[in-house]
Amino acid sequence: MSPLLAAAAAGAAAGLGLWLVLAVRWARPTLAERLADPPPPRPAPVAGEDAGTLARLGTLGIPLLAGLGLPGPRTRRNLRVCEREAGGYLAEKFTGLLLGLLLPPLLGGLLALSGVALGTAYGTAAWVLFALVAWFAPDLSLRDEADRRRKQMRHTLAGFADLVVVSLAGGAGVNGALSDAAAAGGGWAMSRIRESLREAALLRRPPWTALRELGERFDTPEFSELSASLQLAGADGARIRGSLAAKAKTLRTQFLSEIDAEAQSATERMSLPVVLLFAGFLVLLGYPAMSHILFA
Repeated sequence: MSPLLAAAAAGAAAGLGLWLVLAVRWARPTLAERLADPPPPRPAPVAGEDAGTLARLGTLGIPLLAGLGLPGPRTRRNLRVCEREAGGYLAEKFTGLLLGLLLPPLLGGLLALSGVALGTAYGTAAWVLFALVAWFAPDLSLRDEADRRRKQMRHTLAGFADLVVVSLAGGAGVNGALSDAAAAGGGWAMSRIRESLREAALLRRPPWTALRELGERFDTPEFSELSASLQLAGADGARIRGSLAAKAKTLRTQFLSEIDAEAQSATERMSLPVVLLFAGFLVLLGYPAMSHILFA
C-alpha cells in the first residue's frame, strides 16, 4: 500500500470520526429546547398481566366499539375524572355485551334439559332485559365513581382553601401558602393538588394555571374560581385573604348542604320499607283473629 493511499485513508478516518463526534454533540436538543417543549402526556394506566380471561376477551372488541364512536364525550369526562383509560372501559362494555347475549340462551338450554320449560315471550323479554343491564352496567358504575371523586375533590378543595388562608394569615406568600397547604393534607385528591403544584414549579408556570387545569381535568369548576382569586394576588398584588376565606366558607356550606340533602333523601327512601314492615306486622297480629272469626 502506497504512502499516499495510507495518508488518504487516515485522513478519511479522522474526518469521519470528527463528523461523528460533532453529529452526536449537535444532534441532542439544548436545555432551552427541552424546557420549551410541552410536557409529556400522563401515562395511562395499563392493565396488569394477571387480567382474567373475560378481560382479555373484552380487549378483542375494543376496535369494534371504538369504530362505533364509543366512548362518548360525557363518558370520556368521567374516565378522565376516574383516571381510567378508554380501552379498559370498552373491554368491560364488550364483555358485558357477550355475557348479555350468550349467558341467557345457555341457561335456557340447561333449564330445558332439566325439564323446566319457559315461555318464548317471557324468555325473550328476560334475555333483552339482561342484555340491557349488562350493557349499561359499566356506564352506571363509571358515573357513580366519577360523582364520588368529584365530591371528594370539592371537599378536599374546601380544606385546601382553609389551609391557604391560615398560611396567608401567618405571613406566607401566595406560592408558599399553596405549598404549605398542599403538604399538610393526605388522600388521593390532595396528592393530585400537590403533584400539580410541584409540576408547575418545575416547569416555571404560575400555580393558578395548574389549579385551573386540575379543575378542568377533574371536572370541578370550583378550582377555576380559586385560581382566579390567586391570579389577582399573584399578578396584581391584590389582598385575597378575605376572599379566600369567604370562598372556603362557601365551599364548606355547599358541601354540608349536599350531605344534609343526601341524608334527607335516604330518610325518605326508608319510609316505604318501614310502612311495609308495619303493614306486615299488623297482618301478622290480625290474621289469627280474622281466621278465627271467618272460619269458626
